[in-house]
Amino acid sequence: MLRLLALALALGGCAATPPTNAPRVLVYTNANGYVHASIPDGVAALTELGASHGFTVEATDDSLAFTPERLATYAAVVFLSTSGDVLGPAQEAAFEAYVEGGGGYVGVHAASDTEYEWPGYGRIVGAYFDNHPAIQEATLDVVDPDHPATRGLPARWTRTDEWYSFRAAPIGVDVLLRLDESTYEGGTMGDDHPIAWAHAVGDGRAVYTALGHTAESYAEAAFRTHLAGAVCWAAALSCGR
Repeated sequence: MLRLLALALALGGCAATPPTNAPRVLVYTNANGYVHASIPDGVAALTELGASHGFTVEATDDSLAFTPERLATYAAVVFLSTSGDVLGPAQEAAFEAYVEGGGGYVGVHAASDTEYEWPGYGRIVGAYFDNHPAIQEATLDVVDPDHPATRGLPARWTRTDEWYSFRAAPIGVDVLLRLDESTYEGGTMGDDHPIAWAHAVGDGRAVYTALGHTAESYAEAAFRTHLAGAVCWAAALSCGR
């Protein structure tokens, strides 16, 4: 059943409320593989960020929300730590057409551990998850400091998370953040280890960030800045910070 999360139920309330005609963002949370305990924290954080940045958030784990008519009402769709096979063929076709036609996509963390057998999704997300070591501290380098998803972040950003390696590096994307494998144990991609990127998909915009495994991430000011910028860029919104 479609579940809509009211803005008033976000953690601690919101500093502002978007107007009733504000752009809408769908947060999709279907997990048919590993289910991240941090998903409710992510939904709450995105709801709060929407209230602060002028967009409204609806969250669902129901694939039946992926119809052409329904998707047309959203400025962007966030795949929040989805995993496994989360859409049927009709929903896949609708979502691929939505992004290609100008819609926005944001993939967070396990969104790259999703829909391995759907080539269209592979083009949207940019790369597929391969492995990760234990949760630990590591340092990221900001590659594109002018992108909304990285603007304001420290050039060398040290934080704790679950650090993904990918089956192959994304091709034809604007790399936003690169992971310094010398700063943690268990990396498998070497000196060129993208960890967040953005790119055009047809007339649409797609952003992926591997950050966001832990519940603590969604209370972290810098990560919230990163996440808000990603959504605003994907949705083609001029969001203030």
